Amino acid sequence: MVHYRAVGSLPRQRHTQHRDADGRLLFEELMGEEGFSSDSSLLHHRGVPSAIVAAESWSPPAQGLTPNHPLKPRHLLLHQLVHPDDANAVEHRRLLLGNADVRISHVLAVAPSPLSRNAVGDECVFVETGHGTVETVFGVLDYRAGDYVVIPRATTHRWLPAEPSRLYCIEAASHIAPPRRYLSRYGQLLEHAPYCERDQHGPRDLEALTAAHAHEVDVPVLVKHRVRAAPGGIGGTVMTAATHPFDVVGWDGCLYPWTLNIEDYMPITGKVHQPPPVHQVLEGHNFVVCNFLPRKVDYHPLAVPVPYYHSNVDSDEVMFYVAGDYEARKGSGIGVGSISLHPGGHPHGPQPSAVEASLGAERFEETAVMVDTFAALELGEAGLAVEDPDYAWSWSREPGDEDGGR
Repeated sequence: MVHYRAVGSLPRQRHTQHRDADGRLLFEELMGEEGFSSDSSLLHHRGVPSAIVAAESWSPPAQGLTPNHPLKPRHLLLHQLVHPDDANAVEHRRLLLGNADVRISHVLAVAPSPLSRNAVGDECVFVETGHGTVETVFGVLDYRAGDYVVIPRATTHRWLPAEPSRLYCIEAASHIAPPRRYLSRYGQLLEHAPYCERDQHGPRDLEALTAAHAHEVDVPVLVKHRVRAAPGGIGGTVMTAATHPFDVVGWDGCLYPWTLNIEDYMPITGKVHQPPPVHQVLEGHNFVVCNFLPRKVDYHPLAVPVPYYHSNVDSDEVMFYVAGDYEARKGSGIGVGSISLHPGGHPHGPQPSAVEASLGAERFEETAVMVDTFAALELGEAGLAVEDPDYAWSWSREPGDEDGGR
């Protein structure tokens, strides 16, 4: 995060003695990024945060990847994925696409998840449907449909769905933050940014969460971490903490989990078609996240509202179609719940018939989340399981063209 928060009980100065009401010394933990050189927060624990009593291997969901070869655009039918009836948001994610920088997975979460922390990188989870809470060492986050839930690397947390929740999980091997071009040199979101700090919501109810777990001991935490020889370079360990990690009585700093709802994002529009970077919402190392939302479209009298054809010279583009009617891909089979992968080396754009049909449009009613990566994406087991094998030929197969134009 870019702004400072102080929550709960804190000493007047950092790195000084802090005791509870009974005179017991509390234990200070610095949770910081980039080796003491970037954002951080100080957390004050009742128990020793390093104290574990056991460590055992754990196998995270399948992380193997298959190259996109021969190279072609792909269409994944996300809602055809099968999840267990008792699926949770941590153990039952199914990998759709990935590379060394980012992995994209999906889960229909029904049950509470175990405590977990991702020590590989930050997570950005888009909530397609459902609502609930995420309990964290910083307090409780509420989530609802349309939220981006951003969880910093190594934050201990668990997901508690209040109803079945479709979660689109973007896991980085780096940190995830607002785009740098929207930030002042001191880290404030600038006036031309499409959202501001009042749209970002941090954790609540720290004291109640701490009290609820005050006497729990020998608590298992699933840790996803780097293992060079493991599939995707990712392995897992169950660390059993001597005391519950939710024992924080106070914290302060600029590093903590937060949410942003797409209803609060202000789309940027123009006289002619605007390129995807104006729709950017977040960035990580070698990837960006954009969202395309209901909006007024181009007002030049000769504007072509749908995108022009474009070649992804340096990136692969992943579009998740969340709601509405995506004008550019009408007739391609794309619909709500679809994911398209348009890889570098393949020029792509609208269906030919969609160009003429869009002329004169004043507004688009569409919601989509896009991830652009600057390294090639490969297919996970879930992506292979729900692929539409005919999608690659959709530009040469207009409605009524029975032979596909090939």
